[in-house]
Amino acid sequence: MSDAPRTAAILHADLDAFYASVEQRDDPRLRHRPIAVGGGVVLAASYEAKRCGVKTAMSGREARMLCPDLIEVRPRFDAYVEASRAVFDLFHRTTPQVQGVSIDEAFLDVAGLHRIDVPPVDIAARLRAQVRDEVGLPITVGVARTPFLAKVASRVAKPDGLLLVPPDGEEAFLHPLPLEQLWGVGDVTARKLHGYGLVTAGDVASLPEQVLAGALGRAAGRHLFAVVHGRTPERVVTGRARGSIGAQRAIGRGPHSPEFVRAALLGLVDRVCRRMRKAHRTAGTVVLRLRFDDYTRATRSRSFLHNTTSGADVAAAAVALLDSAELLIRERGVTLVGIALTRLGSDAVVQPVLPLDGPDLGQLDAAMDAVSSRFGKGALVRGSLLRAGEGFAVPQLPD
Repeated sequence: MSDAPRTAAILHADLDAFYASVEQRDDPRLRHRPIAVGGGVVLAASYEAKRCGVKTAMSGREARMLCPDLIEVRPRFDAYVEASRAVFDLFHRTTPQVQGVSIDEAFLDVAGLHRIDVPPVDIAARLRAQVRDEVGLPITVGVARTPFLAKVASRVAKPDGLLLVPPDGEEAFLHPLPLEQLWGVGDVTARKLHGYGLVTAGDVASLPEQVLAGALGRAAGRHLFAVVHGRTPERVVTGRARGSIGAQRAIGRGPHSPEFVRAALLGLVDRVCRRMRKAHRTAGTVVLRLRFDDYTRATRSRSFLHNTTSGADVAAAAVALLDSAELLIRERGVTLVGIALTRLGSDAVVQPVLPLDGPDLGQLDAAMDAVSSRFGKGALVRGSLLRAGEGFAVPQLPD
């Protein structure tokens, strides 16, 4: 572990089963009942439903088979946004050093309050009580020296818990944990490590860095070695522009026609491109994300020679990436499709590309953005989505 001065003053605050908890808060008939928020696909499940095996992105049919008493609730995104704002107001009342991760979780750095407030773990306890009393929602808080450890602590403490990882007890906390509990270790990495007989963080910590690099690749091995030895960044990052803009759509178990999957992807492209232009950003890379029937995932990416704001450019790249994954999709079945724009830049300076291969569609993008801004996002919809629908636009933090 690090030899630097140690203080457990980073909080990771994570609302429990957020959408489902809002529904249970607002409708007493749903309390202590297994509920799933969604329409055809589970967007969120209460802990009562999770205990039956119901998971996010599972089809409603599959969820009902696992939990015959399941109550399905249509999402109310306006209510979730309102609840999120109320909770983030409490975060900012606690400390100005807040790094939002999503609309239902954030890191808070309370180290600067040590002379004027109670110890960090007591601040966390007070914050939990405030969220419960003023917003009516359960929230779990992990307290540790680094954001990574605080995130893992909140995972371990769920639901509705509080866990402090003291600096002198980091190894005792981290090393017995299963690899799946580590933030950033996905299913594929965990299975690969299990194949080598590695089950816990402590198992991995016993290996030299070069062995992990040989098993996982240089970058992934170096990162995991740092993780299990507590050598992750210690600061909360605030004031930094978002590094990517993305959206995803759970489509449930298929089979799905290639045309439906393509239409769903293009709907996401339209969504993220509107957000990108509204935030005055440009995209350098397009990333396709897929999740399969066996819950494994795959990503594909393509970069542009020059950053772009063009929806047509992004759509062409996204479709090409989808076509490159056609064999995987046929073999495994796809349950979720997502798109992310990365290597973001400012649109103050955009390298123009001569439209030698067709018309310049920049004005079309501007016109479509203007229509959406004035009449709502549903005013213009791709023809291929008229029957299938656009799916749910899950609320995001500001771009």
